[in-house]
Amino acid sequence: MDPIPTFQTRRLILTPLELTDAPAIQRLFPHWEVVRYLDSRVPWPYPDDGALTYVRDHALPAVAAGREWHWMIRIIEDPAQCIGSISLYDQPGNNRGFWLAPQWQGKGYMREACEAINAYWFEALERPVMRVPKAVGNLASRRISEREGMRMIGTQQGDFVCGSLLKEVWELTREEWSRNEAAQKIRPFLSE
Repeated sequence: MDPIPTFQTRRLILTPLELTDAPAIQRLFPHWEVVRYLDSRVPWPYPDDGALTYVRDHALPAVAAGREWHWMIRIIEDPAQCIGSISLYDQPGNNRGFWLAPQWQGKGYMREACEAINAYWFEALERPVMRVPKAVGNLASRRISEREGMRMIGTQQGDFVCGSLLKEVWELTREEWSRNEAAQKIRPFLSE
């Protein structure tokens, strides 16, 4: 399997997840604003070793097996500072997930990270479709999907950290993505 590439966009650097990222995740991740709409598999309250356990025992083995791809999101001006994470999954109906620490939300960083990761999904991994589930109440995530040209293809019940909620499934095909303006503008910024 090829190593996961590092990407640079206009304002961000996306670096492949490493075990040494666990302390930053442990510091940034366990906030209700971050976890409430995540899958109920995320333990809450978040344990003191939650990030280390997740990275070491789940994420990195899944990367090694070629089932998942994980990046830490960093700001170009301060590459040592992690602000969140974005991931791709080879799972039916669940191909991308992300989180961003509260102090960096609302600045368009996640939309920018998604553009780079979508390009990797469709171009490098040559996947025909991306499906992204989200809690109905997760309006910020919904706006990202809408701006990407995704369309909602269905709803079902979902179990989240905050409880049982209706879940929407959003979809974008490779053909739709390739016609999207975001796909055209991200290509010059991607670096391997």
